[in-house]
Amino acid sequence: MLLIKNGRVIDPANNIDNALDIFINQGKIIRVGKNIDPKGISRDSGKFRIIDASGKIIAPGFIDMHTHLREPGQEGKETIATGCRAAAVGGFTALACMPNTNPVNDNKIVTSYIINKALKEGCVRVYPIGAITRGLKGENLSDIGELKTAGVVALSDDGEPVMNAEVMRRALEYVKSFNLTIISHCEDKDLSQSGAMHEGFVSTRLGLPGIPAAAEEVMVARDLILAEMTSSHIHIAHVSTAGSVDLIRRAKAKGIRVTCEVTPHHFTLTDEAVTLFDPNTKVNPPLRSQEDRDALREGLRDGTIDAIATDHAPHDSLAKDIEYTLTANGIVGLETAVSLTLNELVHSNILTINQAIARLSANPARILGLKGGALHEGEDADITVLDLQREFMVKPETFKSKSRNTPFGGWKLNGGPIMTIVAGNIVWEAK
Repeated sequence: MLLIKNGRVIDPANNIDNALDIFINQGKIIRVGKNIDPKGISRDSGKFRIIDASGKIIAPGFIDMHTHLREPGQEGKETIATGCRAAAVGGFTALACMPNTNPVNDNKIVTSYIINKALKEGCVRVYPIGAITRGLKGENLSDIGELKTAGVVALSDDGEPVMNAEVMRRALEYVKSFNLTIISHCEDKDLSQSGAMHEGFVSTRLGLPGIPAAAEEVMVARDLILAEMTSSHIHIAHVSTAGSVDLIRRAKAKGIRVTCEVTPHHFTLTDEAVTLFDPNTKVNPPLRSQEDRDALREGLRDGTIDAIATDHAPHDSLAKDIEYTLTANGIVGLETAVSLTLNELVHSNILTINQAIARLSANPARILGLKGGALHEGEDADITVLDLQREFMVKPETFKSKSRNTPFGGWKLNGGPIMTIVAGNIVWEAK
């Protein structure tokens, strides 16, 4: 049993922002109210702890809807167990893992393996995302009905685009029968080719091959047209350009069923970060221009961008400590995402704390059709406790993730999670 007292409860899904207490018993939220008296609570059912959350924020458990856990097949980079521990430290009570494992999660055997492994070794909730196409090859659709029955919550070929428009059309039509969302990795491979960073002034100065913004935008435009054609919902992953934000904004105004996400590294950094040739700045889509970064922030402010997701992509040193053009794409993000959101968006008055919490909890739950993202009485007690004034330095050597590939090492951040609760159990607490 837990009684969290004296905190500021912010629950955007229920339009709550008030000083309230929360009583938790047997993994459920029993009561949310003012001045809950611990003397009136029966202690018969076991251990009882009172948590004084004075000056802190109590939020619905955060959900990362875009994580790479690497297991099965790439356990040297991350495992389900280590990824879950990293998520807990980062304030996430749940995560959805992408299918680019080895073997690919395009069948019920792999899906069941991930679910069972997470139940045994994970400390947060894990929701598998299945592959749109077999082997992520973009040619033949996976057995979507089988994947849905096995437990996937969405479909994506993330890491690879579905280049064939007819295949994407059929996927959008087919998933409607299963109430699943397609998550699209928007990249035209013919335009991106062997690019290593954003195409622009900085890439020219550094002599690195560039990836034009159009490589993302033409695929965003295509998928929006297909979503309108099929009357299906599409979610655009890791939006990175001003043009993409504008296309999605106009599509929403037109009534097209589209949602999208942005990563903390894209709303924080620009292509100038590549100047030092740090391999941890190489991501896909690449870090874009200042104009693009500003457009992403505006898209968050005006609601065009629905969610904040980490795109946590762990890599070992063998994949990263090589020539910049050859180094693997991706950074780890689970343990820094919430603090970067607070540091870059909330403290900069781009988002209110309520808006930031919605983009980390209620909105991902809504997009993926998950339980959670709200503090409903009688529901599972998944809670993130925040301290907006917590100051700390990013130290990759202390990460719970198996990998250390972050460009934020040494950054001093202001604000972050101090406690993560899953099903009433404290799975992480700041010391």
